[in-house]
Amino acid sequence: MSFAHAPVSKGMMIGFGISSLLAAIFDVKHYFHLQLVPHVSRDHQYWRLLTHQLVVGNSSELLVLELLLYNVSLHIERSFGGPKCECILPPVSLMLSSLLSFVSLLVFHRLGLNHIPAGPVSLIMSIVYQHARIVPPSYTFRIMNFDLTNKIFIYILALQLVIYSPPGSVAAAGTGILAGILYRSDFVGLKRYRLSGRFQSFSSRFLVPLIGSTQAPRRHNRALPDEVNWSAGRDVVTTAPASRSAQAQNSPAPRTSSVLNQWVDELTGRGQASGMRVPTNAEIGQLAVVFPDAPRDAIVTALQRRSAFPLPVIWRAPN
Repeated sequence: MSFAHAPVSKGMMIGFGISSLLAAIFDVKHYFHLQLVPHVSRDHQYWRLLTHQLVVGNSSELLVLELLLYNVSLHIERSFGGPKCECILPPVSLMLSSLLSFVSLLVFHRLGLNHIPAGPVSLIMSIVYQHARIVPPSYTFRIMNFDLTNKIFIYILALQLVIYSPPGSVAAAGTGILAGILYRSDFVGLKRYRLSGRFQSFSSRFLVPLIGSTQAPRRHNRALPDEVNWSAGRDVVTTAPASRSAQAQNSPAPRTSSVLNQWVDELTGRGQASGMRVPTNAEIGQLAVVFPDAPRDAIVTALQRRSAFPLPVIWRAPN
């Protein structure tokens, strides 16, 4: 799995890592937790409502956070799309979870809830909730007569964020799930919210290049060995018998045809010497219409194999 079509998720992973590293280097992590008394009530440090989710408290929590973002956020971003994901993941989830965290501190302060640790636990739990509702499981398995899915591993990682510093981490997780429920239900019309076109063009022009490439890796449609440089004088490892190896060393350099095709011809006894039929241009053209991305050499090889092992015709070009 790569970061293809997921620039927001990749940017969040890089951003949380860099911010946590800088906070640890400059020893300012104590400014990034949310505490009702005395920071908010007495000192009026309301900026902590927004900044307490930007820095992760410790390295183990950062590792779990990055694993969850990589396994959950990529699927959500690809399901929602780029512009919609830019609205729900960073701004809407952060604003909702910050507001709900502050309300939970006010409501449950008399029950002992006064501190919410630093870290985007609310944001992660909101994304996990969306993943649980949108993305289907890939496979199921059974342990002690219990049917489980592959999502159980994601829930185990999320549970570590919930229980690492109770009751603050539990409250943060609860507010994140509640934020995901509010967005899912469209109670206040959050699904219709979009960022402005100017901000989207600015981010695609200046911010996306900072996180590197998000293109999918190119995959070849054929598995062919690398060309062997016989004139370089390197040792060539072969699994052929000793007599054939000696003959190969004394023989001149092979032609520019594929090594894999020559190996198949030797095993099957086919080739020009065995009277292999040369396919016509009409046959090559018919297969080229069906498989436009296939190279001509692969089409010719497939037709030659069909002439050696006849198969029924399953497609005919229209007149």
